[in-house]
Amino acid sequence: MRDFYEVLGVAKDAGAVELKKAYHSLAVKYHPDRNPDDAGAEEKFKEAANAYSVLSDPEQRARYDRFGHDGLRGGGSNGYSGFSGVEDIFSAFGDIFGDFFGQGRRRQARGADLRVDLSITFAEAVWGTTKEVKVSRDVKCQACKGSGAKDGSRPETCSTCAGKGQVLHSQGFFMIQTTCPRCRGEGAIIKEVCTACQGRRTQVETSTLSVTVPAGVDAGQTLRLAGKGEVAAGGGQAGHLYVVLHVAGDERFEREEENITTHVVISYVQAALGGEVEVPTLDEQCTGKTTIEVKPGTQPGDTVVRRGEGVPHVNQRNRGDHIVQFSVEIPKKLGAREAELLREIAAERNEDVKGPKRSLFGRAKK
Repeated sequence: MRDFYEVLGVAKDAGAVELKKAYHSLAVKYHPDRNPDDAGAEEKFKEAANAYSVLSDPEQRARYDRFGHDGLRGGGSNGYSGFSGVEDIFSAFGDIFGDFFGQGRRRQARGADLRVDLSITFAEAVWGTTKEVKVSRDVKCQACKGSGAKDGSRPETCSTCAGKGQVLHSQGFFMIQTTCPRCRGEGAIIKEVCTACQGRRTQVETSTLSVTVPAGVDAGQTLRLAGKGEVAAGGGQAGHLYVVLHVAGDERFEREEENITTHVVISYVQAALGGEVEVPTLDEQCTGKTTIEVKPGTQPGDTVVRRGEGVPHVNQRNRGDHIVQFSVEIPKKLGAREAELLREIAAERNEDVKGPKRSLFGRAKK
């Protein structure tokens, strides 16, 4: 994938006006109306739109400047997945094109975007999964196949705009283009409406969709299912379905981006002398275990880092780290023998410690 600044032909410190001017120039040059049936031009048209979409957004641009294309991966609420089609670009940046191309293209509206919430477990977020979601949405009417016309009839071309959906008005020295008042931009008139959809061209349908959740996602991130939203009443490209992820926590792991931390409690004896402890791992769908060494003299808060054993980066092979952090447990009560041994150690270290408690009778004899 080419550098976005290179695509637009601007410097990295280019301002908003310069970016918009550069994009407009490329969009006009590679516009589908000027390059019909030219797949190469269409790809350059999309490439320029993708570059401008990122660089014109301050948050996306900052992430791109810092991490490059890798910083835009993974979806998420602030993620970027690019445009899925030319109509998507027209919908997003129609104001930049203005009416430069006149009535040559009657742009069809894109259907509405939809949102669903999906709850997954911690292990499913780490290793990925496939889930099903139910969605109620407008789809093309099957009875009229989306025409809106009664069976046996068909929509007639609007005579006012000649099927273009737009009309021109003279206003002084200028020609103003507006939506056709007769067909309301549809370009056609339906005289006998479909009884199934009452001429709406769409019907509400509840369907079950399969959602692929990639490994490494986190709570709050969003997945986009292109074209799985609603169909516009007048046809055109369907909207998108956005799946917002909710991830259950796991008390064994504390996650920060792709790194996870496990807190392990060891005894003061283990901390002083060293030893081994068993800790949970993300392996085997977060049910794995491994043994790690506790070095002699381990202090509270000391860590052992298991490199590359954390959460996978979305759509990448590498993983974060698994950090094991130690807490040292000091007993509140000691057995008589344990206390005696510790006092012997204290005497050898010439340390002043409290002596053993004496009974009431012992104090009386003294």
